[in-house]
Amino acid sequence: MTRVDCALKINNKLCDKFSVSHYPMLFWGPPSKFSSHGWEPEKEKSEILVIDDGRTAERLVSWINKHLGSSYGLDDEKFENEHLHSNISDPGQIARAVYDVEEATAIAFEIIIEHKMIKQHTRVSLIKFLQLFSGSSSFKEIICIRCRKGSAEVLVNFDDLCPPDMWSPDKQEVLSNGKGMLGNFQVCGKEVPRGYWMFCRGSKNDTRGFSCGLWALLHSLSVRIEDGESQFAFRSVCDFIHNFFMCEDCRQHFYQMCSSVTVPFNTSRDFALWLWSTHNKVNERLMKKEASLGTGDPKFPKVIWPPKQLCSLCDLSHSRRENGISQIDWDMDEVYKFLTDYYGKTLASLYKEKGRLGDEVTDGTIADLVASTNAVVVPAGAALAIALASCAFGALACYWRSHQKNRKPRRSWN
Repeated sequence: MTRVDCALKINNKLCDKFSVSHYPMLFWGPPSKFSSHGWEPEKEKSEILVIDDGRTAERLVSWINKHLGSSYGLDDEKFENEHLHSNISDPGQIARAVYDVEEATAIAFEIIIEHKMIKQHTRVSLIKFLQLFSGSSSFKEIICIRCRKGSAEVLVNFDDLCPPDMWSPDKQEVLSNGKGMLGNFQVCGKEVPRGYWMFCRGSKNDTRGFSCGLWALLHSLSVRIEDGESQFAFRSVCDFIHNFFMCEDCRQHFYQMCSSVTVPFNTSRDFALWLWSTHNKVNERLMKKEASLGTGDPKFPKVIWPPKQLCSLCDLSHSRRENGISQIDWDMDEVYKFLTDYYGKTLASLYKEKGRLGDEVTDGTIADLVASTNAVVVPAGAALAIALASCAFGALACYWRSHQKNRKPRRSWN
């Protein structure tokens, strides 16, 4: 079973080949026929059939039973993914995470809005992360072009979408009846899939998924920032997880590790290695917890990363602790090389191979929408810097500038 998003330009030829005319459009047939044929509505005889009555799970099962002469039911077996690719032995699998990064980004913003997590004390944390995500040079190679563009638009219009007085009593009554203007804004657009984790799919419904996609996002960011962005990236990531991650134990543990850092980061290498080490400490904690509760994914058990199958030169020696977890003497240069290759070049390879770069918006356009990460972290200040820099920054910034002229000045957040 596979899924094709016909809203994406990269799939136009394939979807035309099968005369896709509506959503969802379900086809049934031998796999070999899908790879060598198409489907035409006028063609009377075809081994590929259109499932014309599959709008609900019950109808779909009924249609399948009719054509197979079977009697399957929805409660026959708990859903599991039986044919999952190993992410330990095949380094190329990380390339599929580009889709998971987008889905995790979209879900993160939905969680923030749904749970009304934007408060007076968390407002600046969100702005900082938006600046890092959309305004830095970190993603200029690849990834999240749609999400970055949406994040840039949120940042430029932050005062409108999330006004500073939204916590006042009169505003609270309005917001309690809905999600407000920001809730109507889809930061990654309408085309980002939901629930179709590629690299991050677990063998059980309640494993991996969002948390895996979020880690992929953070690691891919860490290997692309410039040295001058490293400390800003560190603070932005720490504050974002502390204020907006739903798991209380997880975010407290993460923030404890953030608080233990006493020397500012001066290089992107230091930040990337810190995030990698932090991720392994999280895995160590979860290994113990999942072992005692039996909640781990049997096909994707927590491990200390990277395993020797992926990076044979990364670890110099092993020793076993009393708690059963390996103590590893790492070659930090090899680890950093692995991280930059794995979360950098390899993760980007699928986008480059498929020609996805620049399909919707160029990196220069996104950069023009937001202030640099060195700007003062205030919505009005960041947007004002954009508007005054140059009219070449595009229609969105110019619109913002003209719109601002008709508004009363607001007190700066710095």
